[in-house]
Amino acid sequence: MLTITDFSKPQNPYPQDVLGILLSERRSKNTQRAYLGDLRIFFSFIAADEPLTASLVARFLQLKREQAVILVLRFKAHCLENNLAEATLNRRLAAIRALVSMGQTVGACSYNLDDIKGEKVQSYRDTTGVEVSTFTQCLAKCDLNTPKGKRDYALLHLLWSNGLRRGEVASLKINDLDLDSKRLRIYGKGLGTQALWIDLSQATTSAIERWLLTRELLTEQSPIFSSLHAGYKDYPLTTTGIYKIVEQYFKLVTSKHISPHRIRHSAITAALDLYNGDVRKVQKFSRHKSIETLMIYDDNRQNSQKQISKSLSDLLG
Repeated sequence: MLTITDFSKPQNPYPQDVLGILLSERRSKNTQRAYLGDLRIFFSFIAADEPLTASLVARFLQLKREQAVILVLRFKAHCLENNLAEATLNRRLAAIRALVSMGQTVGACSYNLDDIKGEKVQSYRDTTGVEVSTFTQCLAKCDLNTPKGKRDYALLHLLWSNGLRRGEVASLKINDLDLDSKRLRIYGKGLGTQALWIDLSQATTSAIERWLLTRELLTEQSPIFSSLHAGYKDYPLTTTGIYKIVEQYFKLVTSKHISPHRIRHSAITAALDLYNGDVRKVQKFSRHKSIETLMIYDDNRQNSQKQISKSLSDLLG
């Protein structure tokens, strides 16, 4: 198999740490982890498991364009042969293109890979979630006589009523909450360091306040949702912790696997039902940048294909 070692080494093998610069430019920790993971897989493939270092990145960036293209295309072919999902392959190719683009920006390479395209992805997304009745049963399982029950009830209520992502919830601090105005400040997906204030219902506000009254020595930097485990008390709940809480409660009422993001799907679909498919209005709630994303929710909600297929079948008598 052709690898990077089959090409001549660059004259200057130690330019700037382009990978480090690329990661530092990405504000989101999740994006940084995704880029780093994808690039490790790529370089492991083209460099026969050689550790990912600034030197290895430099050798790749200083190849001739045609040499780099050959390696990337061989990597793409390898992924396709192993039946990698199109979305995952496209993400890995995007990480490689971003690395080369950053190398070009800082003068570490003289080409880009913009013409290496990803695979077409099926536009359908499974936006199914949980029925309102099932979610209500889940809330009823929270023991409001205990701090854990009060915390979990407030957490679940917020996930549903405001359709928040678990990463947004995990990062919430006391100074992000305005109880008097019933508002919450979030740093959502794609917002970077910009904050967005969202309104809370009276029920959600009351649930959060009831949970906070069980806490002691709160400061402005204290997390709104904290762990109750010994040794970690008052530490913020992690995204994994939030996932496990959701999983724990829904296992009590349904056999269907429900995650925090499934709750978000459910809330968005329910909102579209309540407002007769008004995607413009619901976009304010969901905070999706693209109206096309919400159209997927609406299409799945209506299941127009099923309706049309039935109608056509009925014509046959």
